[in-house]
Amino acid sequence: MDAHVTDTPEPPRFAGWDERPARGPGPVRTPRHRRRWRRWVALGAAGAVLAGAGAGWALYAKLNSNIRTDSATERELRKWESERPPAGPPNAENLLLIGSDSRKGGNRKYGRSGGQRSDTTMLLHLAADRKSATAVSIPRDLMVEVPHCKRADGGESEPRTAQFNWAFAFGGAACTIRTVERTTRIRIDHYMIIDFVGFEKMVDAVDGVEVCLPQPIHDDEADLRLPAGRQTLHGEAALGYVRARKSLGNGSDTQRMERQQQFLGALVKKVQSNGVLLNPTRLYPVLDAATSSLTTDSALASLRGLYELVRSARGIPTDRVQFLTVPRQEYRYDPNRDELVEPDAGRLFGQLRRDLPVTVAPTRDAGEKPVRTGGGASDGKPEGSPAPSASSGPTFPGTTAEHGICE
Repeated sequence: MDAHVTDTPEPPRFAGWDERPARGPGPVRTPRHRRRWRRWVALGAAGAVLAGAGAGWALYAKLNSNIRTDSATERELRKWESERPPAGPPNAENLLLIGSDSRKGGNRKYGRSGGQRSDTTMLLHLAADRKSATAVSIPRDLMVEVPHCKRADGGESEPRTAQFNWAFAFGGAACTIRTVERTTRIRIDHYMIIDFVGFEKMVDAVDGVEVCLPQPIHDDEADLRLPAGRQTLHGEAALGYVRARKSLGNGSDTQRMERQQQFLGALVKKVQSNGVLLNPTRLYPVLDAATSSLTTDSALASLRGLYELVRSARGIPTDRVQFLTVPRQEYRYDPNRDELVEPDAGRLFGQLRRDLPVTVAPTRDAGEKPVRTGGGASDGKPEGSPAPSASSGPTFPGTTAEHGICE
């Protein structure tokens, strides 16, 4: 018998191995070609990602390098740690915002002064729950006890009673911080110093701030010429507006501080309402302006540190961003200086120190004298203002970012 032969089936043949596909002549993409094509696509995509990451890192590095760290201030504060107040409640933070009138660098165009002083100083308290922020202006002419401080030349100034802004002239930020802590018994966690040029850059980065002027302004000292009415101020005009004193209102520093508070409130409101913090293309110019004009403590001297601070505070409603000035009155020995009003000032500092509520109510008139504040029937509230709730704390004359300048 013939042996039964079983045909062994051939393995299936796939197009691209060694034969053309049945669809006819033409170029053929073999698996090897496909693998090569995919490899180039992957390499191109990886290159794009790396290029984007490189650009992002370059921007981050630039912003990060903009910030100046004042390590000398931190060293000086560590020397006096035993004198400083204890830290406040967990997560509550107190920042000292210092506007310097230094004429160094780009600030020389504003004149040549014989040193530097704190042109504007605000104590900013961020509540632990981040549901409110309270900025307290400290008048530059407020008479305070300034401790002995290390001078720039290495010597030491003598402790003395002097107007507040001299502390910055005596010993820079360290002396100012120690003076604030001695006056308020509030621990300063962070500080920021911004100069004239930095302020201009910040205003320009948000495309100006709107103000409403009841009458024209002609101030030669502030180099300011503005018509009456609603208008948007940029750069030098904005700086002149917040610094002008003699040509606006009654020429007092009280009105100047109120104007600064209103302007900053309008700036905060514009940043929040325009979604700047959530829009990278709009946020970068603001960050560039801010970081290039700031001198801070080491904890804030990085983009990450500033971002964490801003991120924690960006959810605060504008009607809970409050501005007020320390309760003060005419200094008993000099009508051109101020002194604290007690017990009102102590009550305000105590509320902030313990992270307890503080409520502000608009003053009746921008030119009125400072009002005694506190609690109960004589809490300094303007007539017709709504009564605060029982849990809102004592009321002080002031304003909020919600009010703005033109409202």
